[in-house]
This record gives sequence, structure tokens and C-alpha cells, in this order.
Amino acid sequence: MPPRTFFALAGAGFRRWSTYRQATVAAAFTNTVFGFLRMYVLYAVAAGVGGVVAGYDLAMLASYVWFGQGLIGVVMLFAWTDLADRVRTGEITADLLRPVDPVWSYLASDLGRAGHAALFRLMLPVAMGAMWFDLSTPDRWLSYPLFGLSVLLAVVISFGVRYLVNLTAFWLLDVRGAMTLWLFGSTLLSGLVVPIRFFPEWTQWLLWLGTPFPAVVQAPLDVYVEYSDLSGQLLVLADQAFWVVLALSLCRWVQHRAVLKLVIQGG
Repeated sequence: MPPRTFFALAGAGFRRWSTYRQATVAAAFTNTVFGFLRMYVLYAVAAGVGGVVAGYDLAMLASYVWFGQGLIGVVMLFAWTDLADRVRTGEITADLLRPVDPVWSYLASDLGRAGHAALFRLMLPVAMGAMWFDLSTPDRWLSYPLFGLSVLLAVVISFGVRYLVNLTAFWLLDVRGAMTLWLFGSTLLSGLVVPIRFFPEWTQWLLWLGTPFPAVVQAPLDVYVEYSDLSGQLLVLADQAFWVVLALSLCRWVQHRAVLKLVIQGG
């Protein structure tokens, strides 16, 4: 896809989501409310063990919670069935006839959506958290661009998994079961509810090496709070880059297999 086309589709995705003003405000408000609930639960846990739990002090936990609440909308940790709906109705044929591969067109649109969410859904929870709690800030200036890169990679990984879930509509027609599995993993196994560092060590290794979920939430948050040194941050980014390549490659391969058996219902 030419860069100009890609950026045009990304801009269209941004403008599309900018029309949902009330939904954006409501979602940011909801994420802020749940941020307070998560904050006090984790504060209670940390207070019970001397103020530091699994390597996070109180300021790191505060940043972890509030940036995590802001990232919910950016990485889109909820159901997305646009592609599956088009498969079910047969409209997917129009996408396949276009000169642009649907993987890249949908990715461009999703990046535009993520850009809008970064501006309007990330800032409110973080601002509210900063008003009520002491948030940690990176000591190394390089952590800021690394955090931005990590968020970008997380968005692409999330898109890849959601796209694969939608592609199951070619075989299942109803993707609600597969989408429920994504929602379960993206909330409980990604580090959103509690940091994965709280889990037993063997579970942490299993999740990091065997699933993409930590790369969606845990990775960018650990980069921001500087949970490890620079080499550790680069290792996290390398893990995310691996999942980006794998997810997009699987999207292309599964889509190719799905097109080979495409049958238009009622046609």
C-alpha cells in the first residue's frame, strides 16, 4: 500500500471516531471511576507488604494504574466485529475486490482510531490520577519515546489478534465465542487488572513467551514506570516486535486460507 493511501485511511479512522464525542467522554469518565477502584485496591495490597509489592512502589503503582486505564481505549480492549459482520453479510467481497489488502486498510483505520483515543481517552484518566495521587515519572528521557513506541506496537498487536478473531467468521459465522476469549485474555492476562509481576514466576514466563497478552498492556506500562533498566526495556520492545510480525503474518495467511473457501450466503 502506498504511504499516502495508508495515511489517508488512518486520517479517515481518526475523523470517524472523533464524531463520537459523547461516547468518548463517557468512556473516559468510566475508565477514571474504575481507576480509583483499582488504585485503592492496589494501595491496600502494597500497604500490607511495606509499600513495595513485586518491585512496584506506590508511585509506580499509581502510574501503572492510571496510564493503564488510559490505554484501555488506545489499544482497544473490547469487542470489535466490523470485519466479522461484513463476512456474515457478504460485504467482505467488496473489500477483497479493492486494490488495497484488507489487512492494511483495517490496520490504517485502527491506527487512526488509536490516535484519537490517545488524545482524548488517555489524557483524562492520567490527569485525574495526577490530581489525587503521586505518579512516578521516568528518570531517563529515553523512556518517553520508548513508551510511545511500545504503545504503537501494542496497538498493532491488539489489532492483529482482533483481526484474527474476526476472520474466524469465515468458519464459525458467529464470532461471539472467540471474541469472549479475546476479552477474557485482554483483561485478566494482559496485566490490566493486576500486574503480571504479581503472578507466580512460571506463570509470568508462560504468559510472556506463549501469549501476546502481556505485550498489549503490561509491556508499555513497564516501559513507562521503568520497571527494569534500559536493556530490559529494549527486551520488552523486542518481544512486542516479535508478536507484531507474528500477528500480521498470521492475519495475511489466515485471510488467504479463508478466501479460498469464501461462500456468499444466499448467493
